[in-house]
Amino acid sequence: MGARTGSIAALIAASGLLLLAPAADRAQPAAPERHEISVGNTKLVLVIPPDQFQSAAVLTAWVRRSAGIVAHYYGQFPVAAARIVLVPVAGTRVAGGTTFGQPAPLIRLRVGKEVDAAVLMNDWVLVHEMTHLALPDIGADHSWLAEGLAVYIEGVARVQAGNRTLEDVFAEEERSMPRGLPGPGDAGLDHDHSWGRIYWGGAMFCLLADVAIHQRTHNRHGLQDAMQAVLRASGGLPTDWNINQVFATADAAVGVPVLSELYAQMKDQPFTPDLPALWRSLGIDATGETLRFNDQAPLAAIRKAIFKSS
Repeated sequence: MGARTGSIAALIAASGLLLLAPAADRAQPAAPERHEISVGNTKLVLVIPPDQFQSAAVLTAWVRRSAGIVAHYYGQFPVAAARIVLVPVAGTRVAGGTTFGQPAPLIRLRVGKEVDAAVLMNDWVLVHEMTHLALPDIGADHSWLAEGLAVYIEGVARVQAGNRTLEDVFAEEERSMPRGLPGPGDAGLDHDHSWGRIYWGGAMFCLLADVAIHQRTHNRHGLQDAMQAVLRASGGLPTDWNINQVFATADAAVGVPVLSELYAQMKDQPFTPDLPALWRSLGIDATGETLRFNDQAPLAAIRKAIFKSS
């Protein structure tokens, strides 16, 4: 028996095969880094894979700054706790993200391994994803509202926080918002699930609503007040709501039924506002590559109120 065992061992050694070490002796992969970040009463846990990024401190500062921008807009961070998981990818930028409300709030972000502080200072992706946490889950047919709010609020909130210029926001709107206009055969926002209609059609809805709320309340309220009320009443993305409940709650908060009325206009049929005329009324004067503000325009006071940091 012993001789036979020895022969087998010699054969294995001669063939170059290695016996597997016991599981306890194998090298274990390094655990991800976990950084706890407090924003008001909210606890965020940032999960960073080991040995993938240049600086955990820079990433932590980015998350804290982005959370502060969103908390300022809503008057609170949307949820009491959330995990933010970074997925390393090649490159120098934040490549995109996905936000989940169930089973617990989670944001998963694809981040370039070579990203630096300057890129993160100008990043919009994380503010966009955090904004998703503030709206209850209203279903895939209404993703235009979830994405439109995130696109629109990202610009407003970052200007209010001094993280983006007003010129940059309106330059992007003039360049990109026409992609959200209805095309031939369009059946309304609830039915056209193309990229342009979901993201920029939704953002256009939000801009129209914000301006109309300010107009009809004589600048006492805006979309910001309406969405703060929705967050307080619903608890945000972990909750399932009907879209009509969202608009009813928002309208009640500002005292005018702007959102419900605008939804009725845009949900099942094409609605094509005159965006250039709206921007001129707001005092946005774009000539060539230059964008100027006209404070004598009819709605200039509304433009200022929307972006004012309270």
